Amino acid sequence: MPPSNRRLVTLNDAAAYASVSTKTIRRWIASGYITGYRLGKRSLRVDLNDLEALARPVPTTGQSS
Repeated sequence: MPPSNRRLVTLNDAAAYASVSTKTIRRWIASGYITGYRLGKRSLRVDLNDLEALARPVPTTGQSS
């Protein structure tokens, strides 16, 4: 993805967006599930597009009324 399309946010913002803890975001980065972007020595960001790509529909039972 071109850099101009990235929506980099802090780990706190990413965790709030995904309704998980910052620890989970760090685990996902460490496991390669999502990409972390280092800005400077200490600043770490994630791309909201990566989090949105993780979302998938929940299957339904197909019951009809």
